[in-house]
Amino acid sequence: MLGTVDDLLETLLDFADPLAPAAWESIGDRVMGGRSTGAFTRVPGGPAVFLGEISLENGGGFASVRSAPGAFDLSRHDGLVLEVRGDGRGYKLSIRTDPWFDGVAWQAPFATRAGSWEAIRLPLADFRPTWRGRPVPGAGRLEAGRVATFGLTVAERRSGPFRLEVAALRAYRAR
Repeated sequence: MLGTVDDLLETLLDFADPLAPAAWESIGDRVMGGRSTGAFTRVPGGPAVFLGEISLENGGGFASVRSAPGAFDLSRHDGLVLEVRGDGRGYKLSIRTDPWFDGVAWQAPFATRAGSWEAIRLPLADFRPTWRGRPVPGAGRLEAGRVATFGLTVAERRSGPFRLEVAALRAYRAR
């Protein structure tokens, strides 16, 4: 489930740790009147799970979770590997370089195959600056040496349940 054999991997977040998901905060469309739900929890003896239900009522349509602030230096890495088992929906992995609630997020989209464990490779060069899901032209470059938080978002504007199991987040560097 890891990156290619040519990658050097560093584990950033291991969700086999029962306490790891508890440090993540749920942020959804309820902040603007929507009715979607989302949570990040752990399956006993298993991985973390980002799950909930997307509702398009009241202009909603997204759910997200974000890690507690930390200090991650990705400046020596080429990208991230997210080990997931999805539901066929599209998601986004977010990086924030500031710990504040509502700043610029650098996001990279990824697709999942329903019921299959996958190692999703996301090169740092593919992360684009956004604010509340909208592009931020002129935001500059991602400062990979100053990563404060990671996040997951489902925002396909398609109602219904979602479920993304997450085993680990790793940084990779090509040899």
